[in-house]
Amino acid sequence: MLEQRIQQHFIDSADLKYQAAPLLGKPLADAVHALVACATSGGKMLACGNGPSAASAQQFAAFCVAGFERERPELAALALNVDGALLTSGAGVDSTQQFARQVRALGQAGDVLLLVCVAGNDANLLSAVEAAHEREMVVVALTGRATGALAGVLRETDILISVPHERAARVREVHALVLNCLCDGIDSQLFGEQENP
Repeated sequence: MLEQRIQQHFIDSADLKYQAAPLLGKPLADAVHALVACATSGGKMLACGNGPSAASAQQFAAFCVAGFERERPELAALALNVDGALLTSGAGVDSTQQFARQVRALGQAGDVLLLVCVAGNDANLLSAVEAAHEREMVVVALTGRATGALAGVLRETDILISVPHERAARVREVHALVLNCLCDGIDSQLFGEQENP
């Protein structure tokens, strides 16, 4: 019984990825182009998320700086959710502004804000989008099917990559693949195609 349950997870995950591929191809390509434009103009990529999505944002930033699957020059990227002192500073700081304050401090026109979330209703992420727009930054938002309030604050120039599923575990599995595709796309556009081992 347990083995069947485990196998079903693999089947469901593979099925969702197969279904999502044609739906996400265009927004992923658009996101790669935005990220490459940011990198080639000397901009930086700021990434953030909450909970498990924070780890995804951190991994994206690490791949940009340290390289994805090849040795290459560093790209300017920072995960906003890694500064524990800033995020827990208290002292009357509105927690819904924790990412927005960093975006306003670090972001400039031409930079990109990458958001990773499942439902799109987190107040701190919505505030970060508003701050990014104040700084004339492009927003790339990774969500699940339920885009929540986030869909209403994104601009036409922003990019929404919405995984067609409600279950958080399945959405996060596809987000991991999406982030790999973004990193691979950036590398191939900036440094050329590379044979995979």
